[in-house]
Amino acid sequence: MIRLSVAEIAAYTGGTVTGGPVSGGPRAADVTGPVVIDSRQAVPGALFAALPGEHVDGHDYAAAAVARGASAILAARPLPAVAAPVIVVADVTLALGALARAVLGLLPGVTVVGITGSSGKTSTKDLTAQVVERLGPTVAPEGSLNNEIGLPLTVLRADSSTRYLILEMSARGIGHIAYLAGIAPPKISVVLNVGRAHAGEFGSVDAVAKAKGEIVEALPPAAAGGVAVLNADDPNVAAMAARTGARTVFTSTGFTSTGFTGTGSTSTGPAGPETASVPPGRAADFTAGGVTLDDLGRASFTLRTPAGSAPVSLTLHGAHHVANALAAAAVAAELGMDTRAIADALTAATVRSGKRMELTRRPDGVLVVNDAYNANPDSTRAAIEALAHLAQQGTGRRGIAVLGYMAELGDIAAESHEEAGRRAAQAGAAVVIAVGAEAAPILDGARSVGGWPGEAVAAADPKAAVAALRNRLRPGDVVLVKASKAAGLWEVADGLLAEDDQ
Repeated sequence: MIRLSVAEIAAYTGGTVTGGPVSGGPRAADVTGPVVIDSRQAVPGALFAALPGEHVDGHDYAAAAVARGASAILAARPLPAVAAPVIVVADVTLALGALARAVLGLLPGVTVVGITGSSGKTSTKDLTAQVVERLGPTVAPEGSLNNEIGLPLTVLRADSSTRYLILEMSARGIGHIAYLAGIAPPKISVVLNVGRAHAGEFGSVDAVAKAKGEIVEALPPAAAGGVAVLNADDPNVAAMAARTGARTVFTSTGFTSTGFTGTGSTSTGPAGPETASVPPGRAADFTAGGVTLDDLGRASFTLRTPAGSAPVSLTLHGAHHVANALAAAAVAAELGMDTRAIADALTAATVRSGKRMELTRRPDGVLVVNDAYNANPDSTRAAIEALAHLAQQGTGRRGIAVLGYMAELGDIAAESHEEAGRRAAQAGAAVVIAVGAEAAPILDGARSVGGWPGEAVAAADPKAAVAALRNRLRPGDVVLVKASKAAGLWEVADGLLAEDDQ
């Protein structure tokens, strides 16, 4: 973060300064960063934002933040007992956004890249950051800091040395991405897909598309350098080209509408203009040719760009990462990186955000796939396809799907969970375990598959799921653990790995 005085922060946020040692000179309590919302992360020079939480109130921890060295507090009320300047604002969350917007305005040399989609945002952000940082100093969020709190916190990490700001933008409703883009106006926007994630909050897939498209509406026109990177394999995304005056760049994996099947090792290559949803007569700009998956589901392909081709071998697990890699490649190319350098950076890229297709092999050969950070119908389908591929590699290896609740699906929750169970059975899973009462329809879906020889098991919670697996696992089995974050199913993965260490 750039150095700011308390007075400057107050001006940017519309706040009033109260209390604290404000008489020692105009820069006596300067904030040098970082901006934190957890008092335990406060360091000398930090600004502590006192946010009200679901279980705790940040105002109660302001003194602790000052004790750790915080220079000032951003709060919704005066805190007379705190020995530091307190900037009192009407709404701390809105003030964070205003501060981030102001700071970014002081950094004209920063290019903002905004990424959204129903699934794949975090993985694509991580890939894009690892490629683009080869061009210059890059700031990207850790994990999934992609909302009205996380995005400003990420922006506020930028300073005068920063050249690229790679941001995720999520939405729980119409107008959310427009608000985030107002804080950090993108020059390049990426839309990965429009799926059924959050359908319960939005009401329909059309509403999801409307919300996601706000990220391209925020772009400057083509003449001012605005670029929209759109996934041509998703018609709802490709149609967003009509919603922006920016230049459009299309990506296409060439996979079918149901995704990479996971039952074979190759793909037929990129879609042509007759299958991808690009404008008539125009082929996709960034495609993947000759996609193959190794025994751990890592994709290799030929990256094809308008400037040439180069081989890529990803270390990330799952064919769905090909689409993410193409989006990252398109961004890097727009920023001036050549095709060979992009391919080399993609090949070197690693997983930066945990609980997303994390593969760990136990000493007994059991492969635990921890993909439990989040889930929606589309990402669950991709994970099950990856499970099918992993399980088919080698003789006697079985696939086991441990699936939990997918949140925020509204009226389509029951059918979506049934679909997940049905897909797991169709993919040949030997055991399907549904964790929690809300995930029970998964078992109905699995049992509906005629002739499926597998076993459907209900588990009340993650601990019960681990117990159910204890006498079912065989050496070499592949266990997929997948659910929304609120389900806490990474405890299943942790339990399986801890058991084998005993």
